[in-house]
Amino acid sequence: MNHIAPGRNAGVYSYDDIDRRFVAERVEQFRAQVERRLSGELTEDEFKPLRLMNGLYLQLHAYMLRIAVPYGVLTARQLRKLAEIGRKYDKGYGHFTTRQNLQFNWIKLEDTPAILHELAEVDMHALQTSGNCVRNVTTDQFVGAARDEVVDGRVYAEILRQWTTLHPEFTFLPRKFKIAIMGSDADRAAIRVHDVGVFAKRNERGEVGFTFYVGGGLGRSPFIGKLIRDWVPEEDFVAYLEAILRVYNQYGRRDNIYKARIKILVHELGQEKFTQEVEEEFARLRGPKYRLAPEVVDEIRRRFGGPAFETLTDEPESFQAAKAANPDFARWVAVNVLAHKVPGYAAATISLKPAGGIPGDATSEQMELIADLADAHSFGELRVSHAQNLVLAHVRQDELFTLWTALEANGLGTPNAGLIGDIIACPGLDYCALANARSIPLAQAISARFADPARQQTIGELGIKISGCINACGHHHVGAIGILGVDKKGEEFYQITVGGDPTLTTAIGDILGPAVTADETVDAIEAIVEVYLSNRHDGERFIDTLKRVGHGPFKERVYAAH
Repeated sequence: MNHIAPGRNAGVYSYDDIDRRFVAERVEQFRAQVERRLSGELTEDEFKPLRLMNGLYLQLHAYMLRIAVPYGVLTARQLRKLAEIGRKYDKGYGHFTTRQNLQFNWIKLEDTPAILHELAEVDMHALQTSGNCVRNVTTDQFVGAARDEVVDGRVYAEILRQWTTLHPEFTFLPRKFKIAIMGSDADRAAIRVHDVGVFAKRNERGEVGFTFYVGGGLGRSPFIGKLIRDWVPEEDFVAYLEAILRVYNQYGRRDNIYKARIKILVHELGQEKFTQEVEEEFARLRGPKYRLAPEVVDEIRRRFGGPAFETLTDEPESFQAAKAANPDFARWVAVNVLAHKVPGYAAATISLKPAGGIPGDATSEQMELIADLADAHSFGELRVSHAQNLVLAHVRQDELFTLWTALEANGLGTPNAGLIGDIIACPGLDYCALANARSIPLAQAISARFADPARQQTIGELGIKISGCINACGHHHVGAIGILGVDKKGEEFYQITVGGDPTLTTAIGDILGPAVTADETVDAIEAIVEVYLSNRHDGERFIDTLKRVGHGPFKERVYAAH
């Protein structure tokens, strides 16, 4: 067991007194703003930019508070606090998002200062979760644990968090700005569909450097990020990002919300001209003022601490015996467990996608249970994935069966990570004021249709992503199967796309045909899967089969009855 001393969590950045004072001051500042709004001193229009700076949205039915989980890493203590807030101020649950944050959907305005105060007690806040600022920097949910990791992205994500918070030049950008960092050979952070995607790597001398992709994004106009520099040395990491943001701040459009994202600027200027502008700005900035000193990087890295791993070997006898004796456990290991960089350990994904469940939702009781399991088996540390699941990143292999047994007993042992039941979905019309259609009921219906774990494993890697409107919060553009909710004369319809890919081989899915109803969508997914299974070669993924046979057979089957 990996029990740890209270207050100490390996792998989680430790706040100092400056961090805590800053967060506490922001809470009191917002408390006064809420009081002025409640008294009528501030109108909603005057209050809106203030609440957005503190993660508070006004949705269809209530206020929604989005809590920041920097780069998706949090402690068991913090998760217990989220559970407590969910029970005390919401309806007993929270919703984990595609930006590795958590949302409460039923918040009362008058409660928000108290909630933020309670969050501050555990070094949490809601800053940079909304508004036209640099949002929560995301990274690989297996950061610091994955066997294929080259560079620990948490360190550089934290550097960006500190650099961007309260940066005077980037507090009011033309639009929101999203950055993702990946430090492994595989892209598990979808970096090329971000405003800036950073690929951290090492050169032949072992030095850390970064590849920059700029201008990616989904939404109304999806674009794949363009490569503007293959190697930026570590010492220039901040300077180069500052140059990108300065160019965006200078040239980005503020007259049209639909053309304000950096992807539009890169598209209109052209990759060559945009790169030239950034390089010229970078040349002006480069120097001692913006140099990222090695001692600063080392200090940030030190603040994360590190698990006290024991010397173990892979595949211990008890682990092998448990798999042999229990096929359900063996399936969960095969699907939800990732190889760890330290022998004898593994990273386990806790699926928040039970058959027929709401993607990303966790009750307060489940959060408390998972927090206990994190303390018992993963050094008190957890991760939120952009696929809306949770991860225990450092579990001893000989404790995986105990962990799975506890998860299974509480409806959290679903073996579907990366499979067809692991659906990403936005809140949709059930909550969101911008949505055209409901996402959640459709996700529930599809996951119920494909509930059989053995069938899911047979189908293999096949990501479904659902958005309730063109803003694409469910990332439908890069789903192997994407589903977009549309409004047709007051009725909800769904447009299906196929062939999307969020990895480094990024692809935007193609529309398969006319939009269909919700019921027809479930049948259409079934038809697409049947065509795939009847055409695939041994070991071939869905998107590979699609590339080989083309859209024709899928389109023909889906629309045969129309």
